Amino acid sequence: MKCNAGKIDRVLRVIAGVALIAWAIMSGNMFGYAGVILVVTGVVGFCPFYPLLGINTGCKLSND
Repeated sequence: MKCNAGKIDRVLRVIAGVALIAWAIMSGNMFGYAGVILVVTGVVGFCPFYPLLGINTGCKLSND
């Protein structure tokens, strides 16, 4: 799996995911648990839909 999500993209995904999860917990709306997908893709740095759409927001991995 190649990284295809850049730093800003990943941070925004995690923030939006946590917000959706919090909303799901507070409101009881199951749709909000879709935020788990955003958190996972933000942490991993790979979005499975990006290659299908030809998107790459630029992720640099260091080999330190």
